Amino acid sequence: MTTSLLPDAEACIKAVRTRDARFDGRLYVGVTSTGIYCRPSCPAPPPNREHLTFHPTAAAAQRAGFRACRRCRPEASPGSPEWNIRQDTTARAMRLIADGEVDRTGVEGLAASLGYSSRQVERVLRAELGAGPIALARAQRASTARTLIEGTALSFTEIAFAAGFSSVRSFNETVRAVFAASPSQLRAARRNGRSVAVVRPGQAADRAPQDDGGTPHRLRLRLAYRPPLHVPSLFGHLIATAVPGVETWSPASGTFHRALRLPHGLGVASLTPDDGERGRIDAELRLSDLRDLTSAVQRCRRLLDLDADPVGIDEAMSADPVLAELVASTPGCRLPGTTDPEELAFRVVLGQQVSTTAAGTTGARLTRAVGDPLPDALRVPDGPTHLFPTAAALASAEANAPSDDDDDGTAPWGAAWPGMPASRRETLHGVADALTSGRLRLDVGAPWAEARRELAALRGIGPWSVEMIALRGLGDPDAFPATDLGTRLAAQGLGLPGDPRPLTARAETWRPWRSYATALLWASSDHAVARLPQPSPHTKETSP
Repeated sequence: MTTSLLPDAEACIKAVRTRDARFDGRLYVGVTSTGIYCRPSCPAPPPNREHLTFHPTAAAAQRAGFRACRRCRPEASPGSPEWNIRQDTTARAMRLIADGEVDRTGVEGLAASLGYSSRQVERVLRAELGAGPIALARAQRASTARTLIEGTALSFTEIAFAAGFSSVRSFNETVRAVFAASPSQLRAARRNGRSVAVVRPGQAADRAPQDDGGTPHRLRLRLAYRPPLHVPSLFGHLIATAVPGVETWSPASGTFHRALRLPHGLGVASLTPDDGERGRIDAELRLSDLRDLTSAVQRCRRLLDLDADPVGIDEAMSADPVLAELVASTPGCRLPGTTDPEELAFRVVLGQQVSTTAAGTTGARLTRAVGDPLPDALRVPDGPTHLFPTAAALASAEANAPSDDDDDGTAPWGAAWPGMPASRRETLHGVADALTSGRLRLDVGAPWAEARRELAALRGIGPWSVEMIALRGLGDPDAFPATDLGTRLAAQGLGLPGDPRPLTARAETWRPWRSYATALLWASSDHAVARLPQPSPHTKETSP
């Protein structure tokens, strides 16, 4: 099969012959003599060339009649980096499908989010990916189902709905078609091996599990990534810019906790990195509704930029002699992302012209005043206590806020904003109003260029805010906050221009990876965002 996404045939063959793991997730290898498809890095002896076919997605391989290899598990590869570095229709569709849009709203809902008809979306995806939106969503559901079948004690009914299937019958049919085995056979085979996940399931049900306010679903999973990953700068940035109460760090266990607002309920993600070379993040998810599993996993992946291709990005940036030394000392820098782009936009506004510590303090006050408390059943020791307020909540709170003359600090809003300039409150209200009215869209399927235009048109949103929201909220790989103080100081330390205009001109050579160059500059600084906090000698580890 030939599409614009696949390398040429010789490059595909070389990737298979050398077992190049960099191509895992962006290239799938069908073997006609066995009827299976694999990762390029599959440890099995490679077959003869005439038996190889190449596919850009697992869905395309499945559509061609191949079943997944049980040895290398190609469906569990890190996602293709293509979908997070492009803003065309295909990439936006893939981000939405990964977030569960087809499972929630169907192909019609996906098409509406993209601004096209269902037929147009089907045609575009088939032409470039070899499969339509239903097949792509089906492949994702199959991958999630296999992880839960083999690594948890959930009933098959619970797994079916957690993975996004509409019925147990479609779950059984898909598992058999994709893996050439029934769910019972997959689970029985895994019992003889090492489990990769542990679960304390909720009550089994004959329909989609709902949030009943009782015991949450708790799953431990491993999130794959392409090594290397520079853990200190990624987690250090998330910790240093955290909003206390929404995100917390447990130094004894080295775990970052994050409250999640999900399509069907709430959750908490606890993420523990490895040494940056083993290719996995240990994740524990506590969910009030199992149907949110796919969305929760994908949002954690975006938070940590786990689908990036660090080797390719580092090679590109090493072409600049100034950055080459930084790349060598801090390989695998990632973009510190977010699980909620709308929340990130408000937090960027709170961070205008103040330190990261002050922004976090203000965000915590705002969260306590207007945000929602996290249910006790979902809380973990030393973990989040609240969810950051929604755009609707902020718009409502601002509408009812006292004027500066009437604000005595005793009202909830006044308590959240002591000393906050009226202009800052107006900016927050403008962002909230734009989001709730639909004029501004900041989700995984949002067109980056359109989001930038709408943001720049809002009062109080300048170039720094636009670029920071694009970098951390939307994951734009080519954002560049040239006016950011940390970026300027780090650049000056390398002998680069410190003034925004000449620095922006100098950064033209870093396109299309200016966001990653920014992350590299941040990692080179002596700021808290560049390192992990050192645990106190009196800190004691607690278990959830």
